[in-house]
Amino acid sequence: MPVQVAENVYWVGAIDWNRRDFHGYTYTTPRGTTYNAYLILDDNVALVDTVAPGFEEEMLSRIAEVVDPARIRYLIANHGEIDHSGAIPAVLEHAPEAEVLCSRKGLDSLGKYFDLPELRSVATGDTLTLGKKTLRFIEAPMLHWPDSMFTYVAEDRLLLPNDAFGQHLATSQRFADEVDSCQLWQEATRYYANILTPFSRMVLRKLDEVARMGIEIATIAPSHGVIWRENPGQIVEAYRRWASGEARERVVIVYETMWGSTEQLAEALAEGAMSEGVEVLLRGLPMADHTDVFGELLEAKGLLLGSATHNQGMLLNVAAFVEDLKGLRFTGKIGAAFGSHGWAGGAVPDLEEALRRAGLEVMSADLAVRWAPTPEELAKAREFGARFAREVRRSLAEATQPHDEAEA
Repeated sequence: MPVQVAENVYWVGAIDWNRRDFHGYTYTTPRGTTYNAYLILDDNVALVDTVAPGFEEEMLSRIAEVVDPARIRYLIANHGEIDHSGAIPAVLEHAPEAEVLCSRKGLDSLGKYFDLPELRSVATGDTLTLGKKTLRFIEAPMLHWPDSMFTYVAEDRLLLPNDAFGQHLATSQRFADEVDSCQLWQEATRYYANILTPFSRMVLRKLDEVARMGIEIATIAPSHGVIWRENPGQIVEAYRRWASGEARERVVIVYETMWGSTEQLAEALAEGAMSEGVEVLLRGLPMADHTDVFGELLEAKGLLLGSATHNQGMLLNVAAFVEDLKGLRFTGKIGAAFGSHGWAGGAVPDLEEALRRAGLEVMSADLAVRWAPTPEELAKAREFGARFAREVRRSLAEATQPHDEAEA
């Protein structure tokens, strides 16, 4: 059934209980997802975003409970990706006179995906009066596609930001205050880490721009997950922290082992770091889910990355993790590499180079161990783990020190 979000504004989207991946399995969604579409009733009826292919009838049936779909006059496409635009052709079959509005970049993406009638582009500052309600458009390029934009319903102080502020979370509840807060924040963190991290500078600029525009926000209704109606500023401030690279005393240790030698080093490093009182997360590949690990890494200051050597390089699961790490480009983090090898090395230097290319400040651990680690080498790993933890704490303290004191 449709759910009222504001006066004469309804959620009419779809719940995908069984979705388990996004973006070609690079993002796992163990809790499913939703495709949120929003129907605005006025003298002219508008639909903001649609749903993924296969869910057209679910959305249309919800719309029909509120209004005849033929009455839709405007279809706003905040983003051209198929999970949001996939039902546009189905909507236009029921509302052939509806005008499709998108960003200027959306002309390219939507025009390539669908054979549509003429599209109308809008830009930041443009408005559309429906009658009593006014839609205001804000371009948001690279949050997370070049064509992304926000739609703001001024009278309701309702922000419809598409992929920003969302989560992949299938639930019968529609609002953030109705669901388990631990699950909600875990999914919101995973979402930012795996989708928006590469665009953090643009996130900060957009947050500042919206603030300068003086836009008051009572509700944030994203296109995935639940709607923020109580204290929506909490997710905005979380985005500001994440985009700024703020972190805590957490060290994530990610490794892949062959015959257990690299795992012994990982455990020794964890012991050393824990001895300094920092939070430590030990994640062995391929058992650990990359999406989860990047969610945990978002608020971590340190990353220790390890691999056994195979064919003079790192193992395949670590290599896949590294490729994602380089693409996400977390900011303000410290890293170091470790691992084992037999007759020829290779993994550790490759890992160090990968950390640098991913934008991390790299410490040299000198922990490329041949065959199996000796008691002395394990002691060395414990010592480095403790030193790495102290550097994490020192770096965080320095980052939070007032500027005038830092220069004193």
